[in-house]
Amino acid sequence: MLNDLQKEIIKLKEEKNAIILAHNYQTGDIQEIADFMGDSLELCIKASEIEGKDLVVFCGVDFMAETAAILNPDKKIVIPDPQAECPMAHMLPADEVIKAKERHPGAAVVLYVNTLAEAKAEADILCTSSNAVKIVNSLDEDTVLFGPDMNLAWYTSQQTDKEIITIPEGGHCYVHKMFTTGDIFFSREKYPDADILVHPECDPEIQKFADYVLSTGGMLKHVAESPKKTFIIGTEVDLVTRLRRENPDKIIIPALSEAICKTMKLHTLEKVKNALLNEEYIVTVDDETADNARSAVERMIEVSKR
Repeated sequence: MLNDLQKEIIKLKEEKNAIILAHNYQTGDIQEIADFMGDSLELCIKASEIEGKDLVVFCGVDFMAETAAILNPDKKIVIPDPQAECPMAHMLPADEVIKAKERHPGAAVVLYVNTLAEAKAEADILCTSSNAVKIVNSLDEDTVLFGPDMNLAWYTSQQTDKEIITIPEGGHCYVHKMFTTGDIFFSREKYPDADILVHPECDPEIQKFADYVLSTGGMLKHVAESPKKTFIIGTEVDLVTRLRRENPDKIIIPALSEAICKTMKLHTLEKVKNALLNEEYIVTVDDETADNARSAVERMIEVSKR
């Protein structure tokens, strides 16, 4: 049952001819009023397909809202809390990408969608955790500059013959770095019949210990289609919220209940209401940066759909 504030938001959304996009790591109350939920790739594709809406409310972190703005230059994109930043995205400023390109002329530049627009503008193509291997293997170049997540770079390097050079060296997601082999070992001991699913932003030793290494979208698909009953989930805890709601007949257990992205949680129902009511806070990307970044985003989407 929706509460009064959720009902008010839905009414406002209709009055404003708005659409609410939410990442899988949003809290359950925001998930319930979103028009569309997804991982980074799914949100990119959805943002590229928005038609007939005057306002887009993006419940995610900064780089996601920027990507929506890049793909929808004629629409108003707002983020409920402008402080919702992705620390990993800020680990790779554009000048670091430029320096790496100078050190490795001829290398292709594949950047994780978890980067700011200024860095995306320096990329040949983007990737997400669900398509990184496909993107890298689609390239003609034998050497690939890949950033900013070192663990996704490692995961990709295991499934390609190309040389992967990580930029920066230590880029990471602090949430996925929380998981330890002890967390996974304990889960395996306690639930021996469970599938252990972890995100490729987790450290390599965690990935090696898991049954499956999947994006959040991949985890949703696996749980829905698997005949298994019990699943251990190694990613941000609110994916478990969505998994439990969509799979009430299955047992979904977080590998680490403290795996919380604090900036994702800055968005609240009250802030979503304000975003709709006052059409703030507007997300903008300057034209030159947006134009350069858009080609990298669109190239990723094109390869992903093949």
